[in-house]
Formats: sequence, C-alpha cells, structure tokens
Amino acid sequence: MRKRFYIIVVAVLVLMSGCRKYLDINENPSNPQLVKAELLLAPIIAQMASGYSQDQRQMNKFNQTILGGSSDVSSKIWEKHGFPERSDVGGVMWRMVYFDLGLNLERMIKDALENEKYEYAAIGYAIKAWGYQSLTDYHGPVILDEAFRSNQLSFKYNDQPEVYAKVRQWCDSALLYLDKKSPIDYSASLNSIKGDNLYRGNMEQWRRFVYGLKAIQYIHLVNKQDFKSKYADSVAKFVDLSFQSIADDAGVKFTGDKSANANVVSALFGIYTTSYYNRAGKPIVSYLTGGLRGAPIENPKSSTDPRLSRMLMINNVRDSIYIGGEPNVTNSTVPNILGEFVNNTYQGKFIFRNTVDFPLMTHAQLQLVKAEALFVKGDKSGAYDAYQKGIVAHMNFVNKYIDNKEVAISLNDMKAYLEGGEVAKSAADLTLADIMGQKYIVQWGWGGLEQWCDLRKYRYSPEVFRQYIPLSGSQLTYNDYCYRVRPRYNSEYVWNEKELDRWGALEPEYVTKPTWFVTAEN
Repeated sequence: MRKRFYIIVVAVLVLMSGCRKYLDINENPSNPQLVKAELLLAPIIAQMASGYSQDQRQMNKFNQTILGGSSDVSSKIWEKHGFPERSDVGGVMWRMVYFDLGLNLERMIKDALENEKYEYAAIGYAIKAWGYQSLTDYHGPVILDEAFRSNQLSFKYNDQPEVYAKVRQWCDSALLYLDKKSPIDYSASLNSIKGDNLYRGNMEQWRRFVYGLKAIQYIHLVNKQDFKSKYADSVAKFVDLSFQSIADDAGVKFTGDKSANANVVSALFGIYTTSYYNRAGKPIVSYLTGGLRGAPIENPKSSTDPRLSRMLMINNVRDSIYIGGEPNVTNSTVPNILGEFVNNTYQGKFIFRNTVDFPLMTHAQLQLVKAEALFVKGDKSGAYDAYQKGIVAHMNFVNKYIDNKEVAISLNDMKAYLEGGEVAKSAADLTLADIMGQKYIVQWGWGGLEQWCDLRKYRYSPEVFRQYIPLSGSQLTYNDYCYRVRPRYNSEYVWNEKELDRWGALEPEYVTKPTWFVTAEN
C-alpha cells in the first residue's frame, strides 16, 4: 500500500513539474516570451461558459428545470438530492476556478497590471469575482486564502462570509480599472474573435456586468435580519446601474462550426445529448401553461403565454401536447430540449442551438432580482414596475433565440399577456410567488445556479414556488433537500481529506446543511 502511495506522489510531482515548466516559459532567460493578457482572455471566457454549463446539469435536477429521460438509477441520484460519492461528477466549476481559469487568469491580471493594460485588468477582476461567487454558492466553503500557493497539496477552506467579502473587493478593483485608460489602444484586440467573447471590448457593458454581479450577491441575503434596512436598496441601486436592455445581456459568443466552438448547451458541444440531462421538467411546462396564478392547463396544446412554443418542444409522439418530466421517474416520452432529431442530428431549440450565445446574466433576470428585493422590503410599487419590465425583457430575450422558421413574439402578444390572467394586475395584487415564478421562467435552461440559490433562500417553499414538485421520504436520499455540493474534484479526496473532515464534508448529510447565505446569520 505504501509503495503504491509513493508511486502516486512521484507521478503527481512529475506532473506538477511539467506544468510548472509549461507555465514558466516567460522566465526562461535564453528564450524570453510573454504570456500576454490579449492571448489569455478568449479561452478564459470560453471556460466560464463551459465549466458553469457542465455543473448546471446537476443543479437543473435540484431545480427540476431539466431532468433525465433514462431509467438508469445512477442518473436519478441528483434528482433525489443525493450525490455519487468520491466522484468528479458535479465538480467542474471547482476545476474551472482553480485550473481552467486558475493561473491563466492570475497571469492575465498580473500582465495587465504590470503593463498598464487596464481594460484587461478590469475584465480579469470581474471574471475572478464571478468565478468565486459561483463556486461558493455551489459548494459553500472553498479555497480562498491559500489558492495557487505553490508546493502545497492540501489547502484550507474559507467560509462564505469571507468569500463574499473578497468577491465585493474584486468587483471594486474591476470598477477601479474600468475608470482608467490604457496608454495603448487595445480595442482591436478586444473586439475580435480571439479577444473578448462576451462584450467585444465594450467596457461600459463590463461595468454593468460588475454591478449586476453585486446585485446578485446581495439578493442572496434576503434572510439576513438587516436585509430590508441595508441590502434591499443596494440591490435596486446596483440593478439600476447594471443592464439597461437585453443588448447588455452577458452572452458568451460561439461560432458553432465544430464542437470545440459550439454553444456549450447545444447538441454539437455534446454534454446534453445524453438522456441523463435533457428532458424539460414539469414545473416549467406548468408555469408556461397557466400555473403562475392558477392551475396549469391539463394536456396543453397551446397557451396564452407566447413563450411556451418558442422555448419548449411539443410532444409529437403523444397527442401533440406539451409535457414535462418529474423527478425520479423515466420521463422517456418527454420531448428532448435539443429540438427535433432529423438526419441523425438535433436541430436545436431556443438557447440549445449550436451558434447562439450562452447567457451568464441577463437584463430580465436582474429586473426580477430588483422586483424581489423591493417586494421583500415592502416597496410593492417599485417591485411591480421591475416585475413588468422583467417579463417584457424576457419576451425580447426569447425573440433573440428563435430561428427563422418561428414567428417572433409581437408587441401585441406582449400586451395581451401582460393584461391576461397570468400577470398581477397591480402592485397591491403582486405576490412573491408571482415574481419568483417569472424568475423561474426567465432563468430556465441557463441560470441553474441562481435558480438553485432562489430555491434554497426560500427553503424550497411550495408557497413561493407554486409549481415545484415537493419531495419527501424515499424521494430524497437523505430525507431533506440539498443545500450544497461537496467539493468533489478528486484532488480533495486524495490530498485534502483532513480539510474536508474539518468541515464535516465527509458526512453524507453534509449536503443538506444550509450554506451561510441561506441563514439569518450575519
């Protein structure tokens, strides 16, 4: 056993040595080269979309947004709010933050600061803040203070209050450098396919992205005792400083001519082609067919919500109706989210097309974040205004993702919907469930992490999430809902088991312990 251990350690050290030589090529005095920020940005942004989208598959199952269509028991583990032990499944964002972005992002920021490339410094800090915010909201405690220390195989974790504070600090650093102008014009490099694949060098949109991230962090704190007096107004303020229209939506761009550069939730990219992850859940169908304020239509063939036919596939096998899947069952007759299967290829549907942008944050989402904050504070008039704006913004968002065979949602369609029975008629009529139901629709398919934050904040309440399917007993692995995913990357089990044990993360029920942001603790 000891001999086997030494072999593993030697192999790891050799690998680390090889990686270090590769990363330290700029320090070779006989062959000086430069790790330029300009060369690092495009792959970093691509990894943001890739890492997030892959772990979203598990979160979709917690959220019941997208479920499995397989009878394989292992595909149902996440639907039961459990996890496969000692596995890398569900640990892609861990790899994204510490490896795929990792030292590349650190070096990009370093080069930007040392060489007055202030646009790259600002973008770097914005991405770093987004990455750690996402990671801590997924896992809870994560490696922060000791991240990227050399000559270590084990690292201490920091809990969410410290990570949240550091994310705010990085946001402020991004805003600081957004106020500076580089002595050299980098606009051509940023505005290229090998540059800024989020905003093509539009620094005002990056500024709005940072403010949006601040708003999203603060809306997580609705259970804090001082939310109404302290955080609610900050959420509204930051949303107002963030996205002004869907033109500001943070969508990672893809050309889609091969799998390597296809939209990360498309059939060509491949992670959603397995039946484990590609059946729309019943809650989204119910919300889009009358379930926001009343009972959903039974066996619906159409809806007063014009988004239904643009977002979901109709079931041509079973009576041409819209149906959604339920957790812990096969769902084999539920239509595939990837669209029609023609000539051995999925044609794509809504955000699941090969060439479309993958959203990381949207105007519609942020308007509903504002509506939620103001509603909780007690400002129902402000909440109602943002609520309506969020609905309209999402109609426009959906129009951006239809293909040339589909008819866009018209202004008359939007007006009819806003005046119909699925939308609150006044500020006095508005409920939190109205806001969170619309937010569920808005985030469906791409915003899995923020949707999971919403469900956890309100403890999976059926009063807040009217169409979420309650689970109990044997439907849940540990007789409770999941509130965190254990750090899953293999390195943590091989080299960092003591730290996992310090947090109680080796206990199966660890995943049912609410993360800090869910609690009332400041």
